[in-house]
Amino acid sequence: MGPGCRRAVSSYSSPQVVVVRDGLLGTAYRALQLLVLLYFIGYVFIVQKGYQERETGPESSVITKVKGVTQSPSKVWDVGEYVAPPEGGSSFSILTRVEVSAAQAVGTCHEVSMVGTGAACRSEQDCVSGAMDASHHGVRTGRCVPGGSGRSCEVLAWCPLHGGSSSESLAEMAAQFTILIKNHIRFPRFGFSKANIQAAESHYLKSCTFNATSALYCPIFRLGFLAEQAGEDFAVLAEKGGVIGVIISWDCNLDLPDTKCNPRYSFRRLDPKGTLASPGYNYRFAKYYSWNGTCTRVLTKAYGIRVDVIVQGQAGKFSLIPTVITLATALTSVGLGSFLCDWVLLCCMDKERRYSSRKFDGVLFLSIIHCFPALTLQHSLPQWLRGEAGWGLRGGLQHRASGAVGNTPEQGRVHRWGGGPHAAAPGL
Repeated sequence: MGPGCRRAVSSYSSPQVVVVRDGLLGTAYRALQLLVLLYFIGYVFIVQKGYQERETGPESSVITKVKGVTQSPSKVWDVGEYVAPPEGGSSFSILTRVEVSAAQAVGTCHEVSMVGTGAACRSEQDCVSGAMDASHHGVRTGRCVPGGSGRSCEVLAWCPLHGGSSSESLAEMAAQFTILIKNHIRFPRFGFSKANIQAAESHYLKSCTFNATSALYCPIFRLGFLAEQAGEDFAVLAEKGGVIGVIISWDCNLDLPDTKCNPRYSFRRLDPKGTLASPGYNYRFAKYYSWNGTCTRVLTKAYGIRVDVIVQGQAGKFSLIPTVITLATALTSVGLGSFLCDWVLLCCMDKERRYSSRKFDGVLFLSIIHCFPALTLQHSLPQWLRGEAGWGLRGGLQHRASGAVGNTPEQGRVHRWGGGPHAAAPGL
């Protein structure tokens, strides 16, 4: 390693500052700096709270309880009959209408002719014995029997399949059903926990209903209120059924007192509304009993409103590490204005040659020549250093050598370099 290379390794480079007096460019530069500062101060620090350590997705538990009584044409319904499942979890359904079939018992009867079932037949060859399919109502016996408007395959199933059903509405008092939603959340990173019930007296919940302003910590909602807040007509919703989402959001700034961390409720319908294929929400269940020694059942198709409680949230607290990272990013981003203005000067303005001659000092290349004395002008040096573009060894470097480098023999040798196209760089 030559002495020039050792000097290059042990030297320190400092950027050259060039002051460009241009009103338009200077205004653009300050405007860019101002925009960057406003972005980081207004949005990153104030809105996004970039100085905080954050945790999303709190640990959560939800317990629900429904109360109310209603009546259909045939009976009185209480909580034990119209709520499913009865455990009181974060997802449950409330019956609002039922279609009850006639009593059924296991036996043989003709299959119901419906599109896609392949129940219609002409002979027993069309009915394969033991055949079962998701569209069938039972196991085929292999017989083709009269039924309905023609002939159809006989099945072993809960018969009769074609018996009529009666429809009963439970919506008379369903809108007044009350739903208690108890929610407890915890942010384990910060060791912070809170619940949506803060009652100083044990009987507080017996006399209150939810109000976002005056009773925020009384999470008792009427079923009609949920449908109204979700923008739905309760009568229409009760007829076909649907899914209502209760979203509880906890956005907590733990740099403030605990009283500033409050739940925020929102309500929306989650299932697609107005679809022609399988609209609303319904399911089937059966109740069994013995009639004259025969196991008999009543099949019920239930329409209802399913309530899904969804808990989400995030918490933030001051931390030194994200603060330092955000500040460093902000200070670095302020230099974006210098980069853009340099690019404009070098590429878009008529002062680019004069600016380049003052911004970039070609003398720095002499250190490379000291390290690699065998470089040739034709094969190793770029065009702008060969002087062909007006800025090279004969233009820029030669001027720098005579004016700034000094009068040493090695530096003076630069004046004589650049003879022919194959002239080699002199040994330095």
